[in-house]
Amino acid sequence: MRHISKPGLAALSAFLLTPAFAGDDEIIVEGLRLPTPIGETGSSVSVITAEDIELRAYQFAIDAIAEAPGVTVNQNGAFGGLATIRIRGASTDQTLVLLDGVPFGDPTSVGGGYDFSILDPANIERIEILKGPQSTLWGSDAIGGVVNIITKRASDGIGGRAFLEGGSFATVRGGAAVYGGGAGGDFRLSASGLTSDGISKAEEEDGNPERDGYDGYTLDGGGGVNIGKVRFEAKARYQTGETQIDGFPPPNFSLSDTDDKSSTDQLSLHGRAIASVFGDRLNNEVSIGYTDITRNGSFGGFASQDKGDRLILRYQGTAQLFDKHRLAVGAEREETQANGEETSINAVFGLLEVKPLESLTVSAGLRYDDHSTFGDEVTARAAAALSIAKGVTLRGSWGEGFKAPTIFQLTQSFGALPPNADLQPETSEAFDIGVDVDAFDGHATFGVTYFNRDTENLIIFAPNSRYENLARTKAQGIEIAAEFSITNHISLNAGYAYIDAEDAISGDRQIRTPRHSSDASLIYRDDRLSGALSVRYNGEETEGPFGSDVDAWARVDLSAAYTLSDTIELYGRIENLLDADYQQVSGFGTPGLSGFGGVRLTF
Repeated sequence: MRHISKPGLAALSAFLLTPAFAGDDEIIVEGLRLPTPIGETGSSVSVITAEDIELRAYQFAIDAIAEAPGVTVNQNGAFGGLATIRIRGASTDQTLVLLDGVPFGDPTSVGGGYDFSILDPANIERIEILKGPQSTLWGSDAIGGVVNIITKRASDGIGGRAFLEGGSFATVRGGAAVYGGGAGGDFRLSASGLTSDGISKAEEEDGNPERDGYDGYTLDGGGGVNIGKVRFEAKARYQTGETQIDGFPPPNFSLSDTDDKSSTDQLSLHGRAIASVFGDRLNNEVSIGYTDITRNGSFGGFASQDKGDRLILRYQGTAQLFDKHRLAVGAEREETQANGEETSINAVFGLLEVKPLESLTVSAGLRYDDHSTFGDEVTARAAAALSIAKGVTLRGSWGEGFKAPTIFQLTQSFGALPPNADLQPETSEAFDIGVDVDAFDGHATFGVTYFNRDTENLIIFAPNSRYENLARTKAQGIEIAAEFSITNHISLNAGYAYIDAEDAISGDRQIRTPRHSSDASLIYRDDRLSGALSVRYNGEETEGPFGSDVDAWARVDLSAAYTLSDTIELYGRIENLLDADYQQVSGFGTPGLSGFGGVRLTF
């Protein structure tokens, strides 16, 4: 593997840097419980839009998420390999993933985290990444941050879209959507899928030539009915993916070509009723969400199956107070089942937002959770945004987080001792402060954020072969983001993050978290032609005692689209333009130079 030292690329990106995804006050952040213009949130939020995804022709949502400053992506081989994220160095299981407000994680996995490998972006309208503890808003698992995925909604009239593409590794991807809406209601139905021969999950240069294929499909449907001032909504999403993987066969037990396979089937259902009373000053929302997941695997000739589900019932009332202030109160019950074992959490929460000045927005919240196994937990948060001059906003937030032990951690032991019934939740406390600058009538924006987090009672697999609360970690760092309009058609945006994450006791660096990472994109747009030249840099990562450290790497991608008519658009993408040889996880391969092209239809 070619070693890439810390190049001028990282320094250049850090110098130019961009506000990635955020500088527009018209963007309303929904993941904060009180939908808020992004410039008034006080919290550090990255927003990835459907336009961002389409411009770069992403095949998987994980590739879009990777561009957010402070987010690290690790994938065990392309095309279906386990894909996880870390926000500001927090572990992969400390990020809560929501789909239209419903928790989307895997209750059967060790830490309950989410595998992004089969998440197709075709029907995604927006991805909000809330950084830092968000447990006051969303409860357990939001200890490191939240990824809030919002699917597309119908617009007025009847219409549809379709796309078909193909390219390297015998990859074919396609999808279609139909939608309609009016005063009485709306609907949207979509389907998408991808099939590919893939690459070897195990690094090909290590003597693993066998390709590992992938097949994934997604069905989405939803609609709503308006009756007076009451709206009823229902949504459903089914996604499935099957991938060939590589394992650790005897006698060497090193990663190499095998005939192992893994598949995931996940169903998500969501229904809600929304009613406004008292002249629209009080909005009431009652919702129910359900997710079901089944994972099957074949490893070394042995078959395995895991089944789990999660049911969540929620009420939230949002009151408009004195025109400028808002109050949200609510209650939730969440029931989780994994392989026959069950846990539940009951919660109540409150969130107050006040605007004592037109230039100042302050919010504060409190939440009480009662877990069926470990007991109760109280978390708090506060945030503020202050406009101190035209185009200059100071912001800051503080919050507490917790993560309840998973069913796996509460019930599994692999030695003589029984499972640890005294496990306590992981807890965290963090703050961030930053400034956003909007200059030259919006032609240049710049943002910088400092963050600091302490996490205690980390649950680890201890030498006594069961799970214990032993470790403590801490992290601090800087995120920089900026965007420049060079001409009416050309813009430059980029993002940089410095993350110093380590074990607070031993001083060892946290695994799979680079100290330096950055992204930069040169974007062109006119009436017919659009495109992006993107560069991604990922610093050196440690794998700890379980593997070799991963060298720093850089990758260049190029995408373009040309509109032939009101109904036809051609597009293409070249990945890894310079054919860089790199790894995201030690021992697992990544694609070299590859290309994809297709057509989009609007009708």
